[in-house]
Amino acid sequence: MKWKTLLLGAGIGIAAAYFFTEASKQQAIKPEKALKIAKDAFKKKGPVDGSWIQMVPETVIKHDISYSVYRGGISRRIDKVLEQYEFIVDKSTGVLLDVNQIK
Repeated sequence: MKWKTLLLGAGIGIAAAYFFTEASKQQAIKPEKALKIAKDAFKKKGPVDGSWIQMVPETVIKHDISYSVYRGGISRRIDKVLEQYEFIVDKSTGVLLDVNQIK
């Protein structure tokens, strides 16, 4: 009887570990990670002076598809001229969906 209980407990433990591992793979990214993704993209073209991100995601519809996104901003100086940009990052995948320069 003890072996059956032990094997049943081990089987449940393995199944739970698999479930939680798969669930963690599909977790949304955190706002700090979204900001890092955007900053890294901007740093490819020059230094970043400042940045911000909204901590609460919002829903955006783009090309008739609904996305849960983080909205943020980047500022930098190019030839002593301040440039400011607004961006959105997909909460699920971390993909930079849109960037607009603020005039």
